[in-house]
Amino acid sequence: MEKIRKLLENNRSWSDRVVADDADFFRGLAQQQNPDYLWIGCSDSRVSANVIVDLAPGEIFVHRNVANLVNHTDMNCLSVIQFAVEVLQVEHIIVCGHYGCGGVAAALDGKRHGLIDNWLRHIQDTAHLYADELAAITSNEAKIDRLCELNVVEQVISVAETTIIGDAWKRGQDVKIHGWIYGLKDGLIRELGISICNENDLERSRKRFLLTDERHDATTASK
Repeated sequence: MEKIRKLLENNRSWSDRVVADDADFFRGLAQQQNPDYLWIGCSDSRVSANVIVDLAPGEIFVHRNVANLVNHTDMNCLSVIQFAVEVLQVEHIIVCGHYGCGGVAAALDGKRHGLIDNWLRHIQDTAHLYADELAAITSNEAKIDRLCELNVVEQVISVAETTIIGDAWKRGQDVKIHGWIYGLKDGLIRELGISICNENDLERSRKRFLLTDERHDATTASK
């Protein structure tokens, strides 16, 4: 219980510091949230969205899960995206993975991990898509890190393929999806060269990273 009490004490100290800097901060924050960004990231405790991009509470809407996956059967993730796009009217959706992701590593190690193996299956599908590229990497750490990058790319495309984003673009809403990756060893975010702003961008990204039919065939064959 001492550890729990410590958290409560930390909260009071933090609140006091914030109020000392800005007496109206919480009053304004309680009125509404109006973020420009939706962050889809990993549940890893070392990758806190507000902290690593240095934004205050209320400035970024966040969804996190193991290995920052966006599955079209995940009602939790899809509900977050819908609320962010249709209610909060965010302009940017950021999918941010991180190097050394334990979920990605577990998807590659060939071992059984229990229930989570069903979740990690989506990362294994990505590994199958890029099997030739990954096979050419001799270092296991480098292979995991490259799959971390490729996983982000696939999730950016997955976000863009949702009906939520498609409908938003059709009604002329400006929503952009970006792929980033965070380095635990240096605290820096790197852009992965994928940003999708419309249907044309989506099609170009499909062709750039893998042809649509190849992606579909490989994913279907692995199920």
